[in-house]
Order: sequence, then C-alpha cells, then structure tokens
Amino acid sequence: MGAPLEGLKVLELGQLIAGPFAAKTLGDFGAEVIKVEPPAGGDPLRGWRLLKDGTSVWWQVQSRNKRSLALDLRQPEAQDIVRRLAREADVLVENFRPGAMEGWGLGPEVLLAQNPRLIMLRISGYGQTGPYRDRPGFGVVAEAMGGLRHLTGEPGRVPVRVGVSIGDTLASLHGVIGILLALQHRHRTGQGQVVDVALYEAVFNCMESLLPEYSAFGAVRGPAGSAMPGIAPTNAYRCQDGGYAIVAGNGDSIFRRLMGVIGRADLAADPQLQANAGRVARVEEIDAAIGDWTAQRSVAQVLAALDAAGVPAGRIYTVADIAADPHYAARGMLQEVAMGDGSRLMVPGVVPRLSASPGGMRRAAPALGQDTDAVLREIGLSEAQVAALRERGIVA
Repeated sequence: MGAPLEGLKVLELGQLIAGPFAAKTLGDFGAEVIKVEPPAGGDPLRGWRLLKDGTSVWWQVQSRNKRSLALDLRQPEAQDIVRRLAREADVLVENFRPGAMEGWGLGPEVLLAQNPRLIMLRISGYGQTGPYRDRPGFGVVAEAMGGLRHLTGEPGRVPVRVGVSIGDTLASLHGVIGILLALQHRHRTGQGQVVDVALYEAVFNCMESLLPEYSAFGAVRGPAGSAMPGIAPTNAYRCQDGGYAIVAGNGDSIFRRLMGVIGRADLAADPQLQANAGRVARVEEIDAAIGDWTAQRSVAQVLAALDAAGVPAGRIYTVADIAADPHYAARGMLQEVAMGDGSRLMVPGVVPRLSASPGGMRRAAPALGQDTDAVLREIGLSEAQVAALRERGIVA
C-alpha cells in the first residue's frame, strides 16, 4: 500500500522550525510538499547551527521529501503564483506573523474563496486573535508564557530552557493534528477551514495538572530539578562512576520491588508508603535511600539490577549513545542520506511507525530553487514567462 497521505498536495510558506516541521511530518507520510523560499538565501534554517559545504545538516532533516520553489513573496507576480498553487492545494502551511498573509493578498478570505476545500494551518506566537496577536513570537518565548520555563531547572536558580526548540515542535505537532482533523471534516462536508495554532497554547496544552491545581488549591508549582513534584519516587540518582541513573519507581507495586532491590524491605512494607500520597510526604527519605544504594554501584550495575526486577530505569543518553544504540537501529530510527559529495549523513527516522502504510524518505532535502522551473511549468507558465520572472529576481 502507498503512504497514508499520498496524493495530498501541501504548499509550505513558512520558514525555520514550526511551519516547516509540520510540513515535513506530512511529507514523511506521502504528501507532496512544495516549499516556497525567498530567492536570496532561502529559508534561514539553511544557515543554522553546524554547516556542511555551506548548508546546515539540520536542513537534511527539516526539508526532506520537499520540493523547493524560490519565490519572492513581496512581489505581486509571486503572490499570484501562490494563489494559483493554492487553487490546487489541499493544505497550506504558514508561520508568519498575523497579518502578513493578508498584506500579500493571501489571507484565508482570498484563498478559501477560490478553493473552499483548502485547509490553512497558521502557526504564530499568540494566535490569529487576541490582544497579543501582533507581537513577534518565538518558541523560546512561548515556552515561558506557556508555563514550561518556570518548571525547568533547580529551585532557587535561573530557569533553564529545554536544549531544543520544543515550543516550535509542539506547535507543529498540534498543527498536524489540526490538519488531520480538518481533513476528516472536509471528507464529510467538502469544506476546508483555518487551523489556528499559537505556540504558547501548544506548550500550555502539555502542562498537565498545572492550572487545575492552581484553581483548586492556589498551588503554584515550581522547579524541582530532576524530580517530579507530587509523584514519588522518580528522580536522577548519582552513581559510583559519576553518571546518573533515572529511576521511576512511582507505581505502587514497582515501589515495593525497587525497595526490595536496594535492600529496604522496611520501606517496602511500611503502611504509609503503599500509595503515592504517602510516598510524596516522605520523598526525601526515599530519595536518600535510593541515592545511598546507587552511590555504591556503577550506572551499568544499577540498571542491570533494576531491569531484572522490572523497575523502569535508564541512563542519560548523549547523541553518541543514540547513534550507537542497537534498539534505535532496530527500530529504524537511524537512517542515512547521501550528500552531494557522496558522503553519508545519519538522520532521524520517521515517527510514528505505521504497520500497514508506513512513512519514509523518498527524496533528500532540495537545493534552493531546485524545483522552481518544474513547479511553474506545472501551473502553466511558459519558458519565456519563467525566464522573465527570473530576470527580475522574482523567482530563482
């Protein structure tokens, strides 16, 4: 069977992370993605972080399974090309500041009027409505507003960020969910719609019990380092060799097995510790007992003992650990792509895994404007028209 989104036409107008990650996910599962980039330099992500032959290796992940159309959206002729492409598209993805698309004559009132079946994913910092809509919004700011940044780090110290652009990625995944829901709605009604995703709301949606705890008890949860407030025991415990073991012994029966492994039958049998509430009240005592045990053993010894007892535990992976791990390899999470110089580059595999119609990598990330001529010919432009647009710098 073909990929689940085979035949779906996606027009990507965003750049950097949030919009392109959403389109990448659709492309991984068979959608045809046309990525529009500015002719001068393309998507800024091409130049982010570590470069190989002048292009970010991140580009090979974020833009796989896409075609590149180099188009200056500030020009009326380019805007007309987008409108023509949108007439045939199923999905349009954009992550500009609210109002930008409308300023180019590409707002939903225009595009949905010409293609009522179109689904527009609009990702922005604060959404398309509300008093903050016009503020510039990046993922790191959304993580703070969404409540995540306040929880990360050690108590009493400066809040730290997650080491990746998690706010953007969460918004992307919410956007993909919205697109799939909108496709189901279109299947029933024939009508497209706008999917409005705010970065801060995507983060906020993952904040679990944060708001109801405040509403019910006035509780403002704060940073707790590597522990999880209100759930015990779960923490990072230092081992004899200087590494850390992550131990999650917070299930009732798991806790008793854990205490058996560390030689604390007294805690395993303590009536006060048979449920989570009692363990939370005595979490410092429990953490100290586990920490005393791990401090006398290497990480490998700790994990071997806990694995044998059925206690969830793991070590903290670096990317070198990931690249060498046989489970990652067995699950297809370590894929290789060919670079222009013939070298091979390891990239993440496709997630999620579908048993009957899995996704995959059909083509490597494109060079800037690699597909410009082909895309423009497909919408009916002649060679002379394309040449004229190129001469004026509208396409590349």
